[in-house]
Amino acid sequence: MRHHFHPTSLREYDIRGVVGKTLGTADAHALGRSFATIVRRAGGTRVVVGRDGRLSSPALEAALVAGLIASGVDVVRVGLGPTPMLYYAEAVLEVDGGIQITGSHNPADHNGFKMVAQHRPFFGEDIQTLGRMAAAGDWEVGDGTVLDHVVEDDYVGRLMAGYAGGSYRIGWDAGNGAAGPVIEKLVQLLPGEHHLLFTDADGNFPNHHPDPSEEANLADLRRLVADKRLDFGLAFDGDGDRIGAVDGAGRVVWADQLLAILAEPLLKELPGATIIADVKAGQGLFDRIAELGGTPCMWKTGHSHIKRRMQETNSPLSGEMSGHLFFGQDYYGFDDALYAAVRLIRAIHLSGRSLTELRGAMPVMVDTPDLRFQVDEARKFAVIDEVLGRLDAAGVAVNRTDGARVTTPDGWWLLRASNTQDVLTARAESATPEGLARLLAQIDGQLALSGVTRG
Repeated sequence: MRHHFHPTSLREYDIRGVVGKTLGTADAHALGRSFATIVRRAGGTRVVVGRDGRLSSPALEAALVAGLIASGVDVVRVGLGPTPMLYYAEAVLEVDGGIQITGSHNPADHNGFKMVAQHRPFFGEDIQTLGRMAAAGDWEVGDGTVLDHVVEDDYVGRLMAGYAGGSYRIGWDAGNGAAGPVIEKLVQLLPGEHHLLFTDADGNFPNHHPDPSEEANLADLRRLVADKRLDFGLAFDGDGDRIGAVDGAGRVVWADQLLAILAEPLLKELPGATIIADVKAGQGLFDRIAELGGTPCMWKTGHSHIKRRMQETNSPLSGEMSGHLFFGQDYYGFDDALYAAVRLIRAIHLSGRSLTELRGAMPVMVDTPDLRFQVDEARKFAVIDEVLGRLDAAGVAVNRTDGARVTTPDGWWLLRASNTQDVLTARAESATPEGLARLLAQIDGQLALSGVTRG
């Protein structure tokens, strides 16, 4: 028995594809065989499996579990829930790895797998190894057992452990994703008044797409906050590992701004701590961390990169502009939007101000969203190298953490290659529209010299 995965499905951070086209039950079964083989050869015996609310997830789960037990590992099934609930189960149960079946915030016909082994992110070369093992049929053989285990109540209890966060009127939008059932239980334990939207997990996503980093998807939450005059609103992606927020005035509070709010009480407890954000985060966040006595660290985009850097620097808090927020201090170091929500409520309470006041006090910047444009996969990294070469030749100071990030008197601009798609992404931020136009002109000038136009 050998199996060849579709070449596009083995990604940098996870396995992902279009169900019935580039991903199916045969892939799930082969993934189980390969992953179980890796776990067994490392001396492990048990793997925990969870799934999101997509229509294809139960069938993929059944095939994955069959593959795992056929290669001799025992499986603990925790069922429907957000990805961080699977990460939590992997952290606290006697298991040697975990797999969540999830398409995250991708379209409804997509699905995939996020993996963790020995409490570490399983990514990059690990995922390529799975593919090579499957292609060679290099699998252990065995006869594992399957156990169903309910972890949801323990998880909700862990989210609330030591809560001291005050009482607010909050809107919650789960977007019909996998976090809905957990949110329903969580708000029963939180003080205050809570108004819930779309908490039934429904893989058709009948209300809006579950991606809070896209402002259009926050329209229902904004309306709820305005109609009920709530203090603020929180939104979650399809698998509950990314958070979005709006203040009482309906303004988006972006992930770097949430990190700035979370950093304040944390740096009082842990002076000098390292707080990491990805290269897409605004300069205001790094300045604020330094102002609060912390050590700001700019790092590569991608949850696996951030998690590894957290371990290296003993960082208690990190985040990405996409809405992944990671908690190391008093938690397990993974990205958890539900835990982020609880910690955010506490940070707002400790600030003595409302989220609307906190957001209003932040410097007003003009910036771009992620500007994405397709380039040939073969040219993707070459273009970045060419840009870096020209900037070096011109004597321009450039941060090379992940692509090219250039700071000028107008602000900063970033050009980087996506790890997961054949696209380049650009972003820029300035204090004025005129400054932003000049930054974008610099990006376009560099692209033109490499024969690329911003589509």
